[in-house]
Amino acid sequence: MPIPLLIAAVSHGLCAAAFLAFTALLLAGRRVRETQRAMLAGCAATGMWAGAVALRGWQPWGLDMAQVAFALEVARSAAWLVFLALLLAPAGLPVKRLLGGIAALATLQLAMGDVTMNLWAPTPANQPVLAAIVVRLLLSVLGILLVEQLYRGTPPRERWGIKFACLGLGTLFVYDFYLFSDAMLFRRVQPDIWAARGIVDALCVPLLAITAARNPGWKLGLALSRKMMMRSAALVGCALYLLAMAAGGWYLRSVGGAWGPVMQLACLVGAALLLVGVLFSGTARARVRVFISKHFYQARFDYRDEWRRFTQALSEGGPVPGERAIQAIAALAESPAGALWIARDSGVCEPAARWNMPPQHGTESVDGDFCRLLRARQWVAEAGRPLPGTSRMPAWLHEIPQLWLVVPLLLHGRLFGFVALARPRTAVALNWEVYDLLRLAGSQAASCLAHGELAERLADARQFESFNRMSTFVVHDVKNLLSQHSLLLSNAERHKHNPAFQEDMLATLAHSVQKMSGLLQRLVRSDMGHGGETATVLPLAGVVRAAVQAYATAQPHPVVEAADEALCALADGQRLERVLAHLLQNAVEATPPQGSIRVALRRQGDAALIELRDTGMGMSEAFMRDRLFRPFETTKPVGMGIGVYESREYVRELGGRLEVDSCPGAGTTFRLILPLHRATGDVAVAA
Repeated sequence: MPIPLLIAAVSHGLCAAAFLAFTALLLAGRRVRETQRAMLAGCAATGMWAGAVALRGWQPWGLDMAQVAFALEVARSAAWLVFLALLLAPAGLPVKRLLGGIAALATLQLAMGDVTMNLWAPTPANQPVLAAIVVRLLLSVLGILLVEQLYRGTPPRERWGIKFACLGLGTLFVYDFYLFSDAMLFRRVQPDIWAARGIVDALCVPLLAITAARNPGWKLGLALSRKMMMRSAALVGCALYLLAMAAGGWYLRSVGGAWGPVMQLACLVGAALLLVGVLFSGTARARVRVFISKHFYQARFDYRDEWRRFTQALSEGGPVPGERAIQAIAALAESPAGALWIARDSGVCEPAARWNMPPQHGTESVDGDFCRLLRARQWVAEAGRPLPGTSRMPAWLHEIPQLWLVVPLLLHGRLFGFVALARPRTAVALNWEVYDLLRLAGSQAASCLAHGELAERLADARQFESFNRMSTFVVHDVKNLLSQHSLLLSNAERHKHNPAFQEDMLATLAHSVQKMSGLLQRLVRSDMGHGGETATVLPLAGVVRAAVQAYATAQPHPVVEAADEALCALADGQRLERVLAHLLQNAVEATPPQGSIRVALRRQGDAALIELRDTGMGMSEAFMRDRLFRPFETTKPVGMGIGVYESREYVRELGGRLEVDSCPGAGTTFRLILPLHRATGDVAVAA
């Protein structure tokens, strides 16, 4: 026996022993289900085929083992394809059509057996057998696609029980594809590749055994998605196209004479460019999707995938929200363009966004017949199709290029707007399923767009709120300054000739001008949050004296009892002085002229304590607990109720706290406790 035939016999003998032994183990099981019977058939056919190839040089009982091996190989390929088809049946794969295709290819391969028998020997073929090789390649490609569908369609948590079977069967079909591709290229089976086929197939047995042990029932939660079907269809189409391209190139090289090689290269490059153009064609992809949905699935849409994609399109960044909504709705109907109208407060639907469309200028009244139809019946209007009743599509809508559909956007029973879509790249049949999905998508898009508009309005409202709060604080500060000036005027008639009073009055006016100038600067530089402030290390004694000096003409006027000159804090001097002024103003208004207001600055541990004590009317515990620190709560006839609130908030910003003790009829004590700093040159260092 020649050496190549001897090597092939040994290789296929090992394969036969492995698969027949595995078949015996499967038969030893107690119960054999339908999928297990298909697996048994595949293992038995593979084992017998490998045994027939190993006995190729023998003729027991007068049988031609070459013909037996050829017939068993057809059975081997068909059995494994049927096994994969049965596994994919729960995913909605058209098993009957697939089994019919497998049977047709197997029958065609058997019919070519007499013509191509010499191809199985490691000797050159005597005549062209391209058609027979193409059939074998198609069987291999079909097997690879089914293995891919089985793995991708299995949920990730269940792939543990199927991955080794996919690896084994994938190896079997991929090697067959390699063998026959090489045979088609060189018009003969290479002896080395053919001899190694038995060992390669034998290596698949342990992988199948692992899967059989992990998943003896072969129960899989498969879900064959349209995306996977689309990819598989594209892969099949590419494979067929490449085979046809190779056959055409071989034919041109064979009959072209001297021009053969040139024509072959030109044909291959042109065909490759055509393939790339088709793959990047949106129209071709749309037609394939429509064909697959129409012929392979009962429901047109994969709602889980469509809703995930639709929600992602609405929520992701990129274009403006209106343009994203148009793209998301248009993708459901294969439309390449669209425009959006939104109902405004004026009662008119105005253009809000567009995608791949020229600018639109038409408007439609929300109370018009067309909008009432969209709102009352959530009607998806189609261009050229009559509307129910006496309703008509507005004339300006017909001016939109390639107008196809008008999809209403309803939100809480009212018309939020509508989307006009252009005609799709390919013919799309409109039925109840398409209309229902577009209505649902329109409502979801309206909710998303309304959320975006509300967010913008909320941002504007917050800006107005910040401006109003800032204005409130400004008015409160101005009111305090006016109170000081009122005290000056009330005392001027009695003390205007007193030089001391005159000096105090000039100092108070200068201080008021300084405070108002700083207030205006902050008003210009900051819309809220006191963005114009600058925190510096400042001596607290100077701030306390300046605040007390502003009320020197008040009755009673505050008195500084003690002030530790060494205490410093990191703060804005003007704002901290304004905090003390709020508290002093309240003390002056709450204390009778014969009473007293005393201010002290001293050290308390690692903090500075500013204490303000008055002998005024005091406050109840309930008032301090429930109303004192709430904004816009006050007991004064002309008060605004934000002075104490602003004081506490700023002290908290500095890392301190504001405490209060009071009793009705016994006066009030406020304590400002601030973290200490010490000044070292221009650098603030925590004490």
